[in-house]
This record gives sequence, structure tokens and C-alpha cells, in this order.
Amino acid sequence: MSETGRIIIAICILVLVYLLARRYQTWRIKRAYVTILRDLDEKEAYSPESAVALPYAGATILQMGTRDFRPRALEYLVLSNVVGIAESGKYYLKNKEVAALNLK
Repeated sequence: MSETGRIIIAICILVLVYLLARRYQTWRIKRAYVTILRDLDEKEAYSPESAVALPYAGATILQMGTRDFRPRALEYLVLSNVVGIAESGKYYLKNKEVAALNLK
């Protein structure tokens, strides 16, 4: 095989690895969304009065193990108005219908 052919194959492999890594991260973030929504649904946190504290809400400085996507997913859910923050800093579901769709 010529050198040009090997370079083309190597570039194709690099692109494939990049796409698979992106797909894996997307899958992990989606799992984090479902985990957060399920936690809030199980604890019946549907209003500011019934809001609950989530242990993974804040990012930790020293983290051992694999990367935790839940703080970033929680931030996105708050920005997209699916999850609300009570004055006490606790979280609750603002839109139960959207949460139910994501849990199925």
C-alpha cells in the first residue's frame, strides 16, 4: 500500500474515533439527564415547597474516578426551565410533563 493510502486510512480512523468519543459523551449526558429527572420525580419535588437538595449539584474540586456529568446536566436543565431552584438552593421539577417524556 502506498504512503498516501496509509495516510488516508489513518485520517479516517481518527475521524471515526472522534465521532465515537462524541457519541459516548452525548450518551453519558443523556443518562445524567434521566438520572436527575428520576431522582426529583422519586422524591416528588414538584414545587419550591417540596424542593430537595441534590448531592451532586455542586462541582467538586478533587474528584476521584470517572467524570461526573450530572452537575453540567443539572445546569442545562435549570437553564431550559425543566428544573427550578428554590430560594434555599434546593431543586424541583417545574414541568412534570417534560420530565415524564424524558423518563420514558
